[in-house]
Amino acid sequence: MNNQLSGTQPILCAPAIRAVDQKLIELLASLDPAEWELPTIAPHWSVRDVAAHLLDTALRKLSGGRDRCRVEHVDIRSHQDVIVLVNRLNKEGVTVYRRLSPRVLTQLMEIVCAQTADFYESLDPWATAAIGVSWAGEMTSLVWFDNARELTERWHHQQQIRLATGRPGIMTPPLYQPVLDTFLRGLPHTFRDVAASIGTALLIEVTGDCGGQWCLLKSRDRWVFAGDLPSAISAHVVIPQSIAWRLFTKGIDRESARGEVTITGDKVLAEHVLTLTAIVG
Repeated sequence: MNNQLSGTQPILCAPAIRAVDQKLIELLASLDPAEWELPTIAPHWSVRDVAAHLLDTALRKLSGGRDRCRVEHVDIRSHQDVIVLVNRLNKEGVTVYRRLSPRVLTQLMEIVCAQTADFYESLDPWATAAIGVSWAGEMTSLVWFDNARELTERWHHQQQIRLATGRPGIMTPPLYQPVLDTFLRGLPHTFRDVAASIGTALLIEVTGDCGGQWCLLKSRDRWVFAGDLPSAISAHVVIPQSIAWRLFTKGIDRESARGEVTITGDKVLAEHVLTLTAIVG
């Protein structure tokens, strides 16, 4: 685990998306017919459905992001509008692409992922992204954050397939650490309505070789990440890396997660960390 505080530096992870997708293609190619039908922790989605979703979102990124193709106008004014849109698009995409044979879906995934990886790596990380990371409270984001969000999507859905099929996970520092760092960037927005005195500090620690530490600090008008550890900490939350990804993506109920999380100090303040949802919908 990195002992330096995380949360204050850009997450430049575009090459990691290529690596994650390469592992996805290898995984899908190894599945037998029965494994494609296994249920996952994604509600109502089988392995086939999750794979269909990953193909659909990659195709949408190429069409909308790279090629600037718009076939419908959608008025987005709030995070709730984003949720409604994303849920509809996801449902439509899965309905279509789950019809493909495993061979066809895997071959298409290989073609599409090579092109999306090229696209992510071609972007200026400091430019403004086409869409904001709404679960972090941003209607406008920089490209590096949108890319990092995309990495979390590709990583956690693949991890769902691996969990469902009993395959080894992809919890390696180059791939999982930036995913965790991205997830935790949603904490200032999650805490936006949590009242506390200025200077109140909350230390969040994810244990394991992919983990890290984040210190959330109350400033005059908002919560921010501290670059240095304050002398006084109001609460300390320790989350095992094995469940962190599931906790922040609705992959485990919070009561079950609470049994594996260690909290010291202000319990009410600390338990608000468990309400972080780093996905849309």
